[in-house]
Amino acid sequence: MRSNENRSPLHIDLLIFDMDGVLVDVSRSYRQAIQQTVQIYFETCLGLKKGLRNLITKEDIALFKSTGGFNNDWELTSALILYLLSISGIPPSARRRPLSNIGEVVQHLKTKSSPLHPRLNRLLEKKNLPPFLEWVKSYGGGLRGVRLALRETRRASWDGWVYRSGDIDKENLVKRIFQELYLGDPFTSHYHRRPLFHTGRGYYLQERLLIPRKILTSLRKKGRMGIASGRPRFEATLALKRFQLLSYFDSVVTLEECEEEERRILKRTGRRTKCTKPHPYSILRVARETGIGRSACGYIGDVVDDMQAARAAKKTLPMAAIGFLCGQRKKKAAKEALFRAGADRVIERPEDLLRLIA
Repeated sequence: MRSNENRSPLHIDLLIFDMDGVLVDVSRSYRQAIQQTVQIYFETCLGLKKGLRNLITKEDIALFKSTGGFNNDWELTSALILYLLSISGIPPSARRRPLSNIGEVVQHLKTKSSPLHPRLNRLLEKKNLPPFLEWVKSYGGGLRGVRLALRETRRASWDGWVYRSGDIDKENLVKRIFQELYLGDPFTSHYHRRPLFHTGRGYYLQERLLIPRKILTSLRKKGRMGIASGRPRFEATLALKRFQLLSYFDSVVTLEECEEEERRILKRTGRRTKCTKPHPYSILRVARETGIGRSACGYIGDVVDDMQAARAAKKTLPMAAIGFLCGQRKKKAAKEALFRAGADRVIERPEDLLRLIA
């Protein structure tokens, strides 16, 4: 494993941050939304008997993230549901039945699963992620990797059980549950829909700032700063306003900008291309919007996809990939994964940034 020891400070003109796990602690917001969406999907939508523990742990989520290709939490949630279905005893179903609204989806799933009803505790006994995720990694990671790995290892598909695409009020059950949990009360005003699965406070209110504003102020004096995040624009702005960070950043690139670029590529070439991380598009767009030319940049991220995106950006710009481990439990394993993914430096505390950036 590579080390940070005896290395000189980095001379960087533009410092670009990931948001989740770097600027903001999301262990009790997005990570908890993943856990509870999986739980609601099995208990409420599939009607399985409630267990004593969560089906998915924070460690399970970290394992999936370290595999790569899981920058999108809705896709990660869908992947976790697919894996659990594959070990549940529920029979495979390759095709989703077309339905017109979320209510119909839930009723369809309950009716379809009612004769089956395996106990949730049995899923916990069967769960064995490391060997399965090795298969997922061999297929390129992400939700696509999970689907391919299941077809190879289980010789079957459970896609018909997971309603994960389309509009939030029609068939996208995974996103609907997730967004209700994460946003809470603002869900109704943002989506103009009444909540079906969660009311009251949103998990976003449990987020906390990881890098204190006094450190960001010092970094700001050293050069320009931007954000390249997989968050939707509304949720990125929600956090930046809540923590009073808007004035620190010259450019903020979010999920919507990546999706716009995907549509442009499709229209121009006919090819479907994912522009979210580990693709470098969001990082390069921040650099372009700040007008720094080919000045030295640094990108700070906490997961494998971040380091891979920064490494890919090096083909276009001078770029340092900086891993950030603040708040992570298993730091040694996480550090090794970040270095393998292309990190140039890995730091464990926010104040380390002040020494790292010249």
